[in-house]
Amino acid sequence: MKILILNCGSSSVKFQLLEMTDESVIAKGIVEKIGTSSSIISMKTFRDDNIRESREILNHTQALSAVIGFLGHPNYGVLKSRDEISAVGHRVVHGGERFSGSVKITKEVIDDITKCIELAPLHNPANLSGITASVALLPEALQVGVFDTAFHQRMPKYAFIYGLPYEMYKRWGIRRYGFHGTSHYYVSRMAAQWIGRPIEELKIITCHLGNGASIAAVDGGISVDTTMGFTPLEGLVMGTRCGDIDPAILPFIIEKENLSLEGANMMMNKHSGLIGISGVGSDMRDLIKEREDGNELAALAIDVYCYRIKKYIGAYAAAMGGLDIVVFTGGVGENAVLIRTLCVQGLEFMGIVIDEQKNENNENDLSAGPVKIFRIPTNEELTIARETHEILRQEQLSPENTQ
Repeated sequence: MKILILNCGSSSVKFQLLEMTDESVIAKGIVEKIGTSSSIISMKTFRDDNIRESREILNHTQALSAVIGFLGHPNYGVLKSRDEISAVGHRVVHGGERFSGSVKITKEVIDDITKCIELAPLHNPANLSGITASVALLPEALQVGVFDTAFHQRMPKYAFIYGLPYEMYKRWGIRRYGFHGTSHYYVSRMAAQWIGRPIEELKIITCHLGNGASIAAVDGGISVDTTMGFTPLEGLVMGTRCGDIDPAILPFIIEKENLSLEGANMMMNKHSGLIGISGVGSDMRDLIKEREDGNELAALAIDVYCYRIKKYIGAYAAAMGGLDIVVFTGGVGENAVLIRTLCVQGLEFMGIVIDEQKNENNENDLSAGPVKIFRIPTNEELTIARETHEILRQEQLSPENTQ
C-alpha cells in the first residue's frame, strides 16, 4: 500500500512516497520556484536515482502533475500507474480549534481549513492549493489532512489563554495554538520507546530547533504547554523571528522608525532573531564559525538563543512537576554540538547532565545524569503517513465499505 505525502508551501511542494507494508521511502523530492518559468523539480528514488529538471510550473496543480509524472516515468519512475497511490497525506499548518486530530478531507473540512486562513495567511492557502490539486489529479485516492496544531489541542485552558479580555478569545479565537506538533508527537513517542517505558508514565521536554524553533512539555503523552502561540512568532529566539518580546515595544518602534503595521510585522518575522542580533545571518553553522573567529555579535546571538531555550526547559519541568527526558531534534537540535551543550549548561542541579564525548560524537543518547538527554532525528513525513494509513484503514473497515 503506497501513500504520498505532500507538504505544500507558497512556491514549493515537498513530497515523499512511502510503502506502508514496511514504512520504506520509495521516492522523495521537491518542486521549487513554483510560479516561474525556471521551476525546478528534483527526486531521489530508493535505487539512488537522482533526477533534476527545470521547466515552467505556474501553480500547484502543475507542480503535482510534474511529481506524478516523475513518479511514473518509464525510465526512472517508481510507479506503473498513479492508481497505486492509495492515499495522500497533506501537511496542514493551522487547524485552529476545529481539528484535534487527523481527518479525511471532505468539502466541510476544506471549508474549515479555509476559515483558518486568517490564522495562518502564509501557510494555509498553499496547503489548500495542494489539496485542490491532489483531489483533481488523484480522485480515487483518499485525501487526509494532518495538522501542525492538532497535537497541542489538549493543552489545559490555563496554558493557552492569554491575559487579554476573554471576549478576544470568544470572538476571534485569540489563544496559544502551538506548531511543530507532528514533530513533537513523533520524537516524544520515540523517546518513550528508547527508554522502554510507556509514554503515559513520562514527563518529556521536546526541543524542535531549526530556523523555526519551539519547545513542548509532553506529560503522559499529552502536550500540556508549548512555546509557539497564536502564531509561530511567539516563544524562542529563532533564525529570523524575535520570539517573546514586551508587546509595548511594537507601538514604540512603529512610532520611532515610522513603520507601518505590515513593516513592523515583517521586521519581527524576517529581520529579527539570530539574523537581527548578529547581522551575520540565520544559519547556525555560519554563526558558530563567526563565534569561533571572535565575532562578538554572533556569540551574543547564540547566547541569547540558548539562554531562552534553557529558561523554557526549567519552566516546563516546573509546569509538569518533574522531568524524565529532554529531546533535541530539528536541523540545529540534531547537528549543533555547541548549542546542545549551552542549552543544558547549568541545569545539573535538575539532573540534566550531558556527556560531552557522546555529544561531540552526535550519539543518540547524550545522558550523563538521571534525566535522559536524547538526540532524535525527527520524521514528520512518517508521522503523516502513519496517520493517513490509520484513517485509510478505518475507512476500509467502515460498514459502508464492507457491505
